[in-house]
Amino acid sequence: MNKDLAWMSKPFAHRGLHDARQNIVENTRSSVQAALDHQFGFEVDLRAASCGTIMVFHDEHLERLTLATGRVSDNNLAQLQKIQFRDTSDKMMSLQNLLDLNNGRVPMLLEIKSDWQFDDKPALHRCVSAIIKTLEHYKGDFAVMSFDPLLIRAFRDLAPAIPRGLVAEQFENLKHWHQLSWLERLRLRFLLSFPRSRPDFIAYDINALPAIAPMIARFLFKRPLLTWTVRTSQQQVRAKKYCDAMIFEGFIPSTKK
Repeated sequence: MNKDLAWMSKPFAHRGLHDARQNIVENTRSSVQAALDHQFGFEVDLRAASCGTIMVFHDEHLERLTLATGRVSDNNLAQLQKIQFRDTSDKMMSLQNLLDLNNGRVPMLLEIKSDWQFDDKPALHRCVSAIIKTLEHYKGDFAVMSFDPLLIRAFRDLAPAIPRGLVAEQFENLKHWHQLSWLERLRLRFLLSFPRSRPDFIAYDINALPAIAPMIARFLFKRPLLTWTVRTSQQQVRAKKYCDAMIFEGFIPSTKK
């Protein structure tokens, strides 16, 4: 591998350093600012608005975190930035807002959420191209990642210099993965898209470790292994044993070796 991913060895705050007790909501300016204040790298989620602008938001729908209803993708940039979050005065950020806020100060992991529309490659490429264009002149350490190997393969094809990672887990909870067939879930679980998407790193669920597929990627193919989402001291010990870095939530980890 030619890419230097040494910056990926420190902890990343999951969806920013959010804290409901302080009304700091995930994936908002306040959660990113809290990560910056603690000098942590951070992970955030990306989705496309109806106009093609890339927004910082996790859910497909707006209801859980905002006072609005409906799908993120049914609203344009202006509409989304008017929507009120619950428990905070923050407004939804675009990817460009995020880049301006961070300005290269700490590393970023950008997780691209997928609608799993396998037969709509033009839409997939439009989303990836919009992300690439927004990141074109950004100075700072970052990587993109996704559960969807087609997204990662698109980055391989369109912008091979951008570090890209596959996110994976056991894929057993049908509440989250009902749109995928058992065969698709099996392929994702065992990272069988690896030869075609050629990820530069793997991010695997802490609850599934140790597992054979990410271990093979780490030791045989020399890919950094990150784990998510570490929420307890016991999980932190396991993360240190099996992984190169962790994505954490709900506590302030020590950065000592």
